[in-house]
Amino acid sequence: MTQQHADERTRIHEAMDRLLTGQPTVSNGSLTITALAVEADVHRMALMKRHADLKNEFYERVRNETQQVPETELRLREIVTKLRKTIANQKAEIDELRQQVTRLTLASAVLTQQQDPSASPKSESGNVIPFRPLER
Repeated sequence: MTQQHADERTRIHEAMDRLLTGQPTVSNGSLTITALAVEADVHRMALMKRHADLKNEFYERVRNETQQVPETELRLREIVTKLRKTIANQKAEIDELRQQVTRLTLASAVLTQQQDPSASPKSESGNVIPFRPLER
């Protein structure tokens, strides 16, 4: 581990402590990785890639020490809720459309039969009785 790497980790730990105690010096104080990166004066992607363990530690500390759910998780939960509602609505719409297709198919068959009353089935089984056309 290089000295620069060790310095970054130290700054990140100190920034975590400041954010979790509500005493930010540079950032807006929100409990996000972006605020942590600003507070530690580390590029956000460096925090996400090189120090992924510290990112996970930060989220774990947010959950345990503040009894809060991280903001990113809250946003994701809201999105999941919206998507579940959308899926439920789409399933209901698909069911309604399937029922409508069935009704339209039956209506089409009835209308076709009414237009050509002379049409009769080519082969009849002994136990099948054909429908008579509707009389008007």
